[in-house]
Amino acid sequence: MVQYNPKDWITFIFRFHKADTFRQLLPMMFFIGLYSGIVGYLEVEYLNLPEKSYVRNLGAMHGMLGFVISLLLVFRTNTAYDRWWEGRKMWGSLVNNSRNFALKLSAILKDEHDRAYFRKTIPSYASILNKHLKNEETGLMLFDGLDLKIDHEKHRPNQVAKMMFEKINDLYTSGKITGDQLIILNAEIQSFTDICGACERIKNTPIPYSYSAFLKKFIFFYVMTLPFGYAFSLGYYVVPVVVFIFYVLASLELIAEEIEDPFGDDENDLPTKKIAENIKRHIEEIL
Repeated sequence: MVQYNPKDWITFIFRFHKADTFRQLLPMMFFIGLYSGIVGYLEVEYLNLPEKSYVRNLGAMHGMLGFVISLLLVFRTNTAYDRWWEGRKMWGSLVNNSRNFALKLSAILKDEHDRAYFRKTIPSYASILNKHLKNEETGLMLFDGLDLKIDHEKHRPNQVAKMMFEKINDLYTSGKITGDQLIILNAEIQSFTDICGACERIKNTPIPYSYSAFLKKFIFFYVMTLPFGYAFSLGYYVVPVVVFIFYVLASLELIAEEIEDPFGDDENDLPTKKIAENIKRHIEEIL
């Protein structure tokens, strides 16, 4: 995730980073500019189309369609940001639930061996969930003599949650915790699985294909018809104008595509690895 000062807005104008849409759209912008120049030349110099009234009316069509496309892009951007923000809320809840779980265990457990077990397994859940959402490999994890063997063929976060459930149940059967404490601690572990399910729902349910494909086609054909309606009024200035309009519309779509899946490794994705490291540090302090 890009770290920046939101008040230092002047640097945003002149700074180009890896996630900037200008670099991604540069080849297409060059093509659109060349296409606009050719259409403008043919329309003004060769075909002499400005005298045709139906060509002049294309500007009114673009004005009406521009309002429609702006509504679609607003909905697209808001939907993508809602997914990004919900993902951040889920990881914020994971931080709080991990702390609450550790605080309760710190007060309940007296055996150092039991405390050490949860001191390693609670942070490992956040770490494995991060790798699970990014589809990264997870092998044998060694924590000061505690081996967590993760099977790649099975749901990895569930395996860690199962270990904690089994440990809590063993503490109950051995008489180290009471029945009331068992209910409280089991509810804390269940909250981990709820958060994992919410993150998987965000990751595995993208924007419907038909909607995304329609918006891309709409932007493309809208931009490709702009030179026909404005070449006679703008002349060859239609080239930079059309290129800029394409840059704005396509950039909004690219940004929405990037943030709708907030658990990847893109520049604007959530810093889940850093959050998992913070959870590990906080749990070690508590336990």
